[in-house]
Amino acid sequence: MSESHEEFLPTRKTLLSRLRDRGDQDSWREFFNTYWRLIYSVALKSGLTEAEAQDVVQETILTVTKQMPGFKYDAQNGSFKAWLVQVTQSRIVDHLRKRPPWAAEQRSARVDDTQRTSTTNRIPDPKEFRVEEIWEEEWQQNLMEVALEKVKSQVKPKHYQIFDLAVLRGWPVRDVVRTLEVNAGQIYLVKQRLSKLVKREVKRLEQRMK
Repeated sequence: MSESHEEFLPTRKTLLSRLRDRGDQDSWREFFNTYWRLIYSVALKSGLTEAEAQDVVQETILTVTKQMPGFKYDAQNGSFKAWLVQVTQSRIVDHLRKRPPWAAEQRSARVDDTQRTSTTNRIPDPKEFRVEEIWEEEWQQNLMEVALEKVKSQVKPKHYQIFDLAVLRGWPVRDVVRTLEVNAGQIYLVKQRLSKLVKREVKRLEQRMK
């Protein structure tokens, strides 16, 4: 794994400095919008229910809010990444330990083994559980989703609809023309423009998070 890949998660020092001010709503909103989906997805993939995963998001963000004023940034060691992963892991393990012994068996009994892995098999042993690997797997997808949301808020709804169908969903141009009643030339222009915007936003987020 390259050094750049290993270090893309720690949040840039300038943002961390602003997060020490609990009244800086813009910075906290940016932090929440960037990380909540990632934390939620990691919690789900760790075996939690949707409700439990939502609780993990709230509890993790609350912990960050309370401890950020005294947090010391260390860019060389990527300490913010390690700390945030540790906080998330602790909250997930807390929920796993709260479950009564018979809860996993009851949920597993309701699962169709031909379609899903049993709940018992999906829940890791809290003593051996490590969230880093799941976190790394989810990050790139999360980064793209955050970038897409940002671009969507900046362009015309019709243009984003064209981009969604032609690029994200991979529809043939003729189908997009027929569905949205636009011409092929407009589709190509929108695809080119929005693709550049998305790449630029992903790059901005990567720079912001390292």
